[in-house]
Amino acid sequence: MRIDHIGIAVSDLEDAIATYESLLDSECYKREVVAGQKTETAFFRTGESKVELLGSTAPDSVIQKYIEKHGEGMHHVAFEVENIDEELKRLKRKGFALLNEEPVEGADNKLVAFIHPKDNRGVLVEICQSKS
Repeated sequence: MRIDHIGIAVSDLEDAIATYESLLDSECYKREVVAGQKTETAFFRTGESKVELLGSTAPDSVIQKYIEKHGEGMHHVAFEVENIDEELKRLKRKGFALLNEEPVEGADNKLVAFIHPKDNRGVLVEICQSKS
């Protein structure tokens, strides 16, 4: 298991991209709309990991609701695993509250599932696996 990326919720994706291009001194290398989550993402490489900016594409998206409740900022930490189905079974056996019982399509050619922040000291955790 390794840290794949850190997700940051932003209210203005274009402005946030400019901010992170300046901060990281590198260009956004990928943008993607995840229609099922009503989200648009922008990715930056940072060594072995990535930063994912998350903007809302609809007023009823999870990201928009998050921003309304918490403001902009860190949304989740994503850990990449080799077998997401087995990892979800393991986490469920350990008593973690899964927000996704089954993986769903995510950005960056990944299958993803989330673990409730109440079980992770207030941090939303994403488990992801490359679709290959």
